[in-house]
Amino acid sequence: MPLPSEIVDFTSPPAPPGADPWVDGATPETGITLASYDDRWPGDFERIGALVRGALGWRALQVEHVGSTSVVGLPAKPIIDVDLVVADSGAEGGYVPALVAAGFVLRVREPWAWGHRMLRHEEPRCNLHVWGPAAPEPVRHRLFRDWLRGNPDDLARYRDAKVEAAEAANAAGEHTMQYNARKQAVIREIYDRAFRAAGLLDT
Repeated sequence: MPLPSEIVDFTSPPAPPGADPWVDGATPETGITLASYDDRWPGDFERIGALVRGALGWRALQVEHVGSTSVVGLPAKPIIDVDLVVADSGAEGGYVPALVAAGFVLRVREPWAWGHRMLRHEEPRCNLHVWGPAAPEPVRHRLFRDWLRGNPDDLARYRDAKVEAAEAANAAGEHTMQYNARKQAVIREIYDRAFRAAGLLDT
């Protein structure tokens, strides 16, 4: 489990010089398309979760629906974000071949970023983020999801930020990472309130 100080710290080690996180020619997508919340998204997650658990069995320590498709009322790119926790995300042989056999494709490898890997699935569309037990990101993602589910003012604030960021990113021809950067200030403000409410920061 990550330490509280790690959960509230957004800094991460930089990529080594010359390192490329993208696997087999993958690149960030351009053209940010936000869809209105879709009642089918929870069912899509259940299908993905069943695929992951069927492929990995007990090696899937945690499988969580995170990101905007996990929050009723949020517009989102129609791609299910899932956090998968395994014993050692760096030991790809213990999970990647089984997931590939289930229809996933490895697209991102970031050993310097808490061992993050990301695999994609096409139907349902999914970004499967893989972490080890010590990574703070899955904890942050769940906290953000649950905070938005329980705080309609911040839900509306984040919804507006997403729409504005998508419009600006598309107008500038930017990719998804730049779109995410445009939302960052609002996301950090919401996290600050969530962290304080959870006792992770002093109120």
